[in-house]
Amino acid sequence: MTQTVVPATEYALPAGLRVRTLADDELRGAYDLFRASVHDGPASDEHWGVMARTYAADRTLGAFDGDRLVGAAMSFPSSLTVPGGNILPMSGVTFVGVRADYRRRGALTGLMGAQLADIAARGEVFAGLRASEPVIYGRFGYGVASVARNLKITTRRAALRPDVPTAGRIRLLDKDEILPALRAAYPRLQPNRHGAIGRTAQWWTFGYERRLVTDYLLVAAHFDAEGTIDGWASYRPQEDDSDDPRAGAGLRVLDFQSADQGVANDLWRYLIAVDLVDDVVVYVRPTDDPIEVLLVNSHAVQSDLDDELWLRIVDVSTALAARTYNDAAPVVVEVVDPLLPNNSGRYRVGPHGAERTIDAPALTVGPDALSMLYLGTWRASTLAGIGRLDAADPTALADADRLFATDGAAWCGTLF
Repeated sequence: MTQTVVPATEYALPAGLRVRTLADDELRGAYDLFRASVHDGPASDEHWGVMARTYAADRTLGAFDGDRLVGAAMSFPSSLTVPGGNILPMSGVTFVGVRADYRRRGALTGLMGAQLADIAARGEVFAGLRASEPVIYGRFGYGVASVARNLKITTRRAALRPDVPTAGRIRLLDKDEILPALRAAYPRLQPNRHGAIGRTAQWWTFGYERRLVTDYLLVAAHFDAEGTIDGWASYRPQEDDSDDPRAGAGLRVLDFQSADQGVANDLWRYLIAVDLVDDVVVYVRPTDDPIEVLLVNSHAVQSDLDDELWLRIVDVSTALAARTYNDAAPVVVEVVDPLLPNNSGRYRVGPHGAERTIDAPALTVGPDALSMLYLGTWRASTLAGIGRLDAADPTALADADRLFATDGAAWCGTLF
């Protein structure tokens, strides 16, 4: 069910600020404001020439004090693979920033409220973001829906076990091949993992084209027996800062995609065998990546967990009905959503789907906790134990745990 709200071109705030959609000639100022908020200088003409194609005026909001732009937020159209394989429309939220001298004055609250209204009116079922400051987004209904591993492999200690099979061949793509080849290949991979998001034209511009202009980016593509790309590792070298001539470079892998474990095996084999490299750092791998047992020496791997996709369910009825559930007794879940009140209500969730009901709720959640449950990363019993949801019927927690559980870990795998 699409939310019956209208995106506000003007969104008044108590502090005298206002939020509105931006005009085309205001977009560069919005990007420079974002860069300033993360302590970077204004974009060069060359850099903005690329980044301008990631912005759409009708999806970019600005907070104003009079005529002064003091905050901005942008979204781009995307999609989300949900448990069971359905792919639903999602809005990717990014380039959110507020001037340092306007913090704690309501600018971000106005931006986030107006943006959610806009996303709902577009019929996009989810909003997703990567949080630079995690304390901010929970109050707008976002929850940590997937967790990822950041991995560092010490190459002198790393070798694949001799029984690991080979699945294809790897070739470095020429620079002019990268964008068309990967854009054609990615849609075949997105359905393979719940939590994966769609990569539209705007994403490819700031995810790849920007880096191809400003950075030294290499892409090792994996080809199957028919010559089709079914995975890749995109990386940049990072030189050692010391004066030691014996020190090797490091590889920083920004995008690691594979159709299956066999493809991932070959990519790992390639990465740890690159000459004159001391370590390989791979960002945002799924929590079920078996890299430690892939290697002869598991101590070659250092790993830490990090939050990955922050999800906000914008249309609860559609989202709950679209995913699959495991076999367990149905549970009535009450959703309380102050920012998008059409979501508020009771939903009977069972093996055959989800629908609205007037029955008494066993569990009560806000949109943040529901988003945490949705992809199966968190268990209802865990969230109840830490006060993130209320259980009027504690016996329903075990059924909710089984209903929302998934095969494999949720993983977005896309930086934005």
